[in-house]
This record gives sequence, structure tokens and C-alpha cells, in this order.
Amino acid sequence: MPISMYQASVPAFRQTLGALDAILAKAAVFAEERRIDEAVLLGWRLAPDMFALARQVQIATDHAKGCCARLAGAEVPKWPDDETTFAALRARIARTLDFVQSFAPDAIDGSEERAIALTAGTRELRFTGQQYLVGFALPNFYFHATTAYAILRHCGLPLGKRDFLAVS
Repeated sequence: MPISMYQASVPAFRQTLGALDAILAKAAVFAEERRIDEAVLLGWRLAPDMFALARQVQIATDHAKGCCARLAGAEVPKWPDDETTFAALRARIARTLDFVQSFAPDAIDGSEERAIALTAGTRELRFTGQQYLVGFALPNFYFHATTAYAILRHCGLPLGKRDFLAVS
């Protein structure tokens, strides 16, 4: 039995956004216990040419909400990228989860051949729905969620694979 576009997207976003939320909650406690200014962790990056932690979370949420909206043929919500605390980033994740979960399976299923066009920098990218989901949206989403995890792990937050996968 083939997997549906909904099943390949929404549950994956829910699981990883939930894990990212839990990781950020641990990071807030970690910062407080060690008297580390949240801004230091939120501004941390793995390399000088990479985005900082806060931006990684913002981009991950952008890919989740953008993917679901585009596959459903809905308007992609535009949110300011102005979060400066763990609490604000967690609220953004909650808002993203609410948006992602607002789509019924029949809104996304059948979008395999839907024409998807978006702008990335100065380039316009064109995909079918399935190409977009499998080759662009999910890889980008996981890249930024993984990078957020890696930044916090690098800063000393005790995390493991179970934290990223959100399994017990």
C-alpha cells in the first residue's frame, strides 16, 4: 500500500517539531542552571558562515508550515523572525504545530502532481508536489532541525538521538 502525501509530511513535522520543542525546553533549563544568557546560545553557530540557533529553528518551522500550505494549495503564512528567547521560539513551534495539524489528510493527499513554485534567494524553483516534499521540503526541514540539535549539543546540552527522534 503506498504512503500518502499527508502521512509522509504531517506526522514527520509533528514528531520533529515536538522533539525540537522539548530540546529547546531543556536548553532553557540548561542556560538558567548554568547562568548562561539565552542570547549566547541562541546566537551560537557551528561555523562562521552558518545561521545561528534561533534562525535554524525559524527556518525549520518555515519549511514545515510552507510545505503543508503549498501541498494543500493554501496561502503560506508569513511570520516575522523576531524570536529572541527560548520561550518565543517554543511559541513559534507551537503555532507551527497548530497550523500543520489544521490540515485534514484530504487537503494534502493527491498533491503528488500539484505544481509548486517558490523563490529561493533570486531563483525561482519549480517542482511537482512529490518532488517538492521528498527532495526539497523534508530534507531542508531535517537539515535545520538537526543543525539546531547539533548547536545545542556542541554547547554542552546533554542530548542524545532519542531526544532528536522523540522516542522513549
